[in-house]
Amino acid sequence: MTAPNQAPVTAPAGTAPGTIRTLFGAGIGNTLEWYDWSVYAIFAPFFAKQFFVGGNATSALLSTLAVFAVGFLMRPLGGFFFGWLADRRGRRFSLTTSMVTMAAGSLVIAVTPTHAAIGVGAAIILLLARLLQGLAHGGEIAASYTYVAEIAPTARRGLWSTSLYISVTAGIVLASLIGAAGSSLFGEQALRDWAWRVPFLIGGGLGLVGLYLRRTLKETDVYTEGTSTRSTRDLLRALGRNKTSLVRILGLTAGVTVVYYIWAVGISGFAISAKGVDATSGLWATVAANAFFMITLPLWGKLSDRFGRKPIFIAYGIAFLVLSFPLMALINDSALRLGLLMGVALFFLGAFVGIMPAYFAELFPTEVRASGVGVPYSVMVAIFGGTAPYVLTWLHAHQLDWLFSVYLVLLVAIGLITTLLTPETKGKPLT
Repeated sequence: MTAPNQAPVTAPAGTAPGTIRTLFGAGIGNTLEWYDWSVYAIFAPFFAKQFFVGGNATSALLSTLAVFAVGFLMRPLGGFFFGWLADRRGRRFSLTTSMVTMAAGSLVIAVTPTHAAIGVGAAIILLLARLLQGLAHGGEIAASYTYVAEIAPTARRGLWSTSLYISVTAGIVLASLIGAAGSSLFGEQALRDWAWRVPFLIGGGLGLVGLYLRRTLKETDVYTEGTSTRSTRDLLRALGRNKTSLVRILGLTAGVTVVYYIWAVGISGFAISAKGVDATSGLWATVAANAFFMITLPLWGKLSDRFGRKPIFIAYGIAFLVLSFPLMALINDSALRLGLLMGVALFFLGAFVGIMPAYFAELFPTEVRASGVGVPYSVMVAIFGGTAPYVLTWLHAHQLDWLFSVYLVLLVAIGLITTLLTPETKGKPLT
């Protein structure tokens, strides 16, 4: 049923912001940006010893994952800066700027000399490139969640929001496909020696495509007709007026960001390096599981538009309270089993991330929507998501895998409790 007050919120039929072409343009840019971000985690086991020398392969991988985690520290700053840009200069301007910044970081990694060539300087350049990408990625969340929520019809906002994680997953699948193809064509040793640079080089080049697509996007009617923040002081005051929603996003995000960065991004690298899964087979399993994830996402969006956001979030929470221990315990050296476990985890993960852009955007007014979504989300991702692959690998090295499952269950429980305390927003006009 179409909600009342829908007409002033959603672009009228036939206008540019509400067209499928606009949605496709936003999604493609999102794909390219997430490709650049995810390729680091997927290829970390291959290039770790190119930048960090000494000790064994595990210590080199831990150092590489630490740089991955440090990149997340810039995400809250990116969420604030690009969120402020989106709320002050417009959603399109912020999306385009974050795209260029991400592509630049990818190109720097692609051409960075190794430790053998310039010593510790190689690790420093890698770190700086990841900080640049972290800044951009924090901004991507702030602007893209807001943009898609604002162009969607009110009665189908949940379904339209799933396009974001379809495009996100497409970026991960593309990175995994390139890894699997590279391993099949050149072999694992070549990936460790030089071929790991190829996906970063491709990501930088594809940034030009994303730049073109995002420059052609139209601004949303909700933004152009609404109230925008004109100064940092205005933004901070508006955030203060919405502090309850900020706290809600903190609670909702803590657990799901760990689930996402383990099961959608980092689990293949962990299985290859820690469980002995064949690299080529493991990457193909990742491709298959994420393709399945993409296909199932619209289901959750449709269900949320019909039954509400809260019941779908609750289904996700209960699923991971039950499944977290067995999913981690069942990982062994079988790539087939890895793919099946990923498929199960990602199916239930979709119940949260598929509709998350809609639910989060519905919690804030237009004047502060991008910043309100981007800042608390990026803080939680920096604290919990970026560190997740490192924490899992470290605990495994100390034979404490079970403790990671305990950690995950506790965070998921916090998210479930927060969901129960958060109001339903299905059909809410964006004002």
